[in-house]
Amino acid sequence: MSSTFADLGTPNDLLRALSARGIKSPFPVQELTLADALAGRDVSGRAPTGSGKTLAFGIPLVARLGRAKSRRPLGLVLVPTRELAAQVAGELEWLGGPSKIRVATVYGGVSYGPQRKALKRGVDVLVACPGRLADLIGTKDVVLDSVEMVVLDEADRMADMGFLPAVRKLLDLTPNNRQTLLFSATLDGAIDSLVQRYQKDPVRHQVADNPDHALNATHYFWKAEGDDRIRLIRDIVRATGTTIVFCRTKRNADRVATRLEQAGLSTATIHGGRSQGQRERALRDFTNGKVEALVATDVAARGIHIDSVACVVHYDPPADTKDYTHRSGRTARAGSTGIVISLVSKGQTREIARLQRALKLPNGVTPPSVKDLSSENRVTEKREVVAPSQRHREPARETKRRETPKRETPKRETPKRETSKRETSRHKSPRPQTSRRESPRPDNGGTPQGVVKWFNVGKGFGFIAPESGGDDLFVHFSAIEGNGHKSLKEGQKVEFEVGPGRKGEEARTVKVV
Repeated sequence: MSSTFADLGTPNDLLRALSARGIKSPFPVQELTLADALAGRDVSGRAPTGSGKTLAFGIPLVARLGRAKSRRPLGLVLVPTRELAAQVAGELEWLGGPSKIRVATVYGGVSYGPQRKALKRGVDVLVACPGRLADLIGTKDVVLDSVEMVVLDEADRMADMGFLPAVRKLLDLTPNNRQTLLFSATLDGAIDSLVQRYQKDPVRHQVADNPDHALNATHYFWKAEGDDRIRLIRDIVRATGTTIVFCRTKRNADRVATRLEQAGLSTATIHGGRSQGQRERALRDFTNGKVEALVATDVAARGIHIDSVACVVHYDPPADTKDYTHRSGRTARAGSTGIVISLVSKGQTREIARLQRALKLPNGVTPPSVKDLSSENRVTEKREVVAPSQRHREPARETKRRETPKRETPKRETPKRETSKRETSRHKSPRPQTSRRESPRPDNGGTPQGVVKWFNVGKGFGFIAPESGGDDLFVHFSAIEGNGHKSLKEGQKVEFEVGPGRKGEEARTVKVV
């Protein structure tokens, strides 16, 4: 398949919005479902998380819906978790920006006040968790009799969490002539009953036979006991970049986060015991690179949708194969690669062996080898990966050196980690002040050009050596133009613009020549 978004019927204003985000080519789930969804057909899509489902239903929502009346949304997206609700709403907001689509979220753990005010003003697309939405319907703050499109996102997860009775009651309140789009990792059992009851002659599409399995990831099972785990995770994060560490319990997640901080890493924690504000702040800090590791429980696993996660670490073994795939699916998303590491103690080897057999993963448990991760990271740098939609940020590693007062080592000394050694040896002053930089603009007034000196995909940044001389220019993946891929390869020739950064000039609007 080689369709473009235009071929699939995407309106011009949405094509421009996609292009502005560097999104040129549809993913398989989008290519399979968009034409039917834009034509008004009911769609049942079987696809893993991280496969691009949000745009698959977001484009039809924005394209087909008009202006809603007060308290009567036209579009309804039901999701299982608060984190997913916030992330889906964020994608719909930028996608519907040119059309001035009004998007609001409804979920528990926060005050009713702002949600009621938004509904009273009028919401075109409402992204909601079933419980809070049912409460607001009960108080007549929202009515579903005008809904034209319903989306059930991660329907299998809603079934796992016991939400299907509430989902059925909500769907019964919507008009019979609505369009219904359903996306799930499975389409059997309880999910099939939803399809039979609430969809009319749906078009069924399947993207993968192995949902949530992170097939593009490299899986490691390493022997680790006691305090060795904390030191090992520290070395893993420094070798790979952004990492999510999974624990079974809230108490252990808090303990592990504290120990990692003591070991010199910046961390954030997300689990069911944290307030919604704390969870949102943790995700925001992790996404923006303010912290190096996110420590989470299984409750939060399915709600984390960040495309740039380089590595997942199972500090505690998952309860079953489903939890393993849910956790591991936080990396290697949207066609990118990733690393999954399970830390295994002596008493857990049989449990891990059963998991490996069930998921057809490599057998056995080996001693840790962080060198393998460095090698894997270098290979990953040569592959193209899809970048997340997020604002420009400085790399997390530099943020850590500035913000953590515990480290007294001067910046120019060689850090202990291998990747930093490469960075400091190649760039003695990677972010010099503007007043000391020689301008890289060519004498003829044309667009500056240069060669990629190196680029770390896992960390999302690198440096360009300008042809005109002068200091190397910092480049962040968000500045890269192209066909939806946000990566550079060492030795590539590029052209770019130069703009001010937080610590001097840096490359902007980077294009491969």
